[in-house]
Amino acid sequence: MTGVNDDVPGGRELLRVEGVTKSFPGVRALDGVDMSLRAGEVHVLLGENGAGKSTLIKMLSGAHRPDTGRIVVGGDEVAIRSAQDAERLGIATIYQEFNLVPGLTVAENIFLGRQPRTALGLVDRKTMRARAAELLKRVRLDVSPNTPVAELGIARLQMVEIAKALSLEARILIMDEPTAVLTSEEVDTLFGLVRELRESGVGIIFITHHLEEIGALGDRVTVLRDGRSVDEVPASTDEDELIRLMVGRDIAEQYPRQRPEEPGAPLLRVRGLTRNGPKGLPVFQDVGFEVRAGEVVGLAGLVGAGRTEVARAIFGVDAYDAGTVEIDGTELARGDVRAAMRAGLGLVPEDRKGQGLVLDASLQDNLTLARLDRDTRGGLVDRGAQRREAARVAGQLKVRMSGLGQSARTLSGGNQQKIVIGKWLLTDTRLLILDEPTRGIDVGAKVEIYQLINELTASGRAVLMISSDLPEVLGMSDRVLVMSQGRLAGELSAAEATQDAVMELALQAAPESTTNNDESAMEGSDVR
Repeated sequence: MTGVNDDVPGGRELLRVEGVTKSFPGVRALDGVDMSLRAGEVHVLLGENGAGKSTLIKMLSGAHRPDTGRIVVGGDEVAIRSAQDAERLGIATIYQEFNLVPGLTVAENIFLGRQPRTALGLVDRKTMRARAAELLKRVRLDVSPNTPVAELGIARLQMVEIAKALSLEARILIMDEPTAVLTSEEVDTLFGLVRELRESGVGIIFITHHLEEIGALGDRVTVLRDGRSVDEVPASTDEDELIRLMVGRDIAEQYPRQRPEEPGAPLLRVRGLTRNGPKGLPVFQDVGFEVRAGEVVGLAGLVGAGRTEVARAIFGVDAYDAGTVEIDGTELARGDVRAAMRAGLGLVPEDRKGQGLVLDASLQDNLTLARLDRDTRGGLVDRGAQRREAARVAGQLKVRMSGLGQSARTLSGGNQQKIVIGKWLLTDTRLLILDEPTRGIDVGAKVEIYQLINELTASGRAVLMISSDLPEVLGMSDRVLVMSQGRLAGELSAAEATQDAVMELALQAAPESTTNNDESAMEGSDVR
């Protein structure tokens, strides 16, 4: 192990990874990766989806073992064979996908497998709740330790995961996309926690796709590309250079929207759409708008304003109580997904893993799922035709894979999203609804998806895009519809749409009691 470099921020070296490699069938996931971590520093791990970040952190947390190379912790070479090994070495990981048990309480999840015991060997629930309450206060989460985690929203689940990691009193903390589901206020809280931990001597490996977070929080950056560590740079490195290191090329424009000179005829017309929830309170009310051929219409608003619910109703996933949905002037039946698909609608849901993919099925099966009826003759599926079409669209989308037989579960987030979008390219989809299309996706994959949007609209199709990333909405939309409290608060042209204008509409009629709720704030409104 090399000696301490005085030019590197932080104290003594906690962790060193030297020449680590890892291969899976058909894929070289890591190819000679080097990095180090010091006490009291935030070391950012940066790279595109599929660059090897997840494989590396799973190796450090005991889920994978390296084929070759060394992992050194506290000056000693170690073998991390399990999560228990990692915990004993003082390594805690907060994964992007939550590792919580819905049926257990917050306190039970925080101390799962490590419950304090009484003298008789029974679980000391009083002590467990008290310790959990202290941790929840530390992460500024105002929920009872007795609350079942199934009752919490995504942002609060993230804070429970952070509290769980803090309970381990780890010396090395790995944080995988911890801000992806947090509001700007919660991000500030998290950053405060990270700074406190850094000051106490904890070393933190921080993974993020929000480049502006790097300079605000990081000390050093290790950039991975194609499984290799291509460079180590200061966190003050400008964003353009970080992007170039990540993708191996310059990206001239972050939001490369190619707007049509004149949109075509209306493809989608929504009129008076209304859905009542419990106790007769509207989930959304009297929503009406058009989407024309060749255009991207952004649907913006605070989380909880009803955007996703409207999209699901249009596509037929959820029923509604009043109003109509028309495609080319023909009214669609309510609650009929098949009718929506036959009419040319497609939906990319915000939860790509839970709703957009069959995770354990092959990429070929996922890509051709929406056109299964077309590939079936006399009750038999034409697997050859499926294979040809799946290969064509996977190539078009530049999906990084070992082959079409690979499980969707094993792909990176960006490549999974390409598969979800790709299945609609293999149908006669004329209007694609994209709900949070780039959440958790690196900048290179984002630009590829934006270019795909351009190709769709240039061919006369249209896109209805829901996003909590406000700069994305402004950069890619030809018109912006803003929802507030279940109603359509207004419409802005691309020229009129500014952050202030969108937020002014989004906050219309929002009761003061809800404006600080973690489930009702727009992510990205502060240009994160």
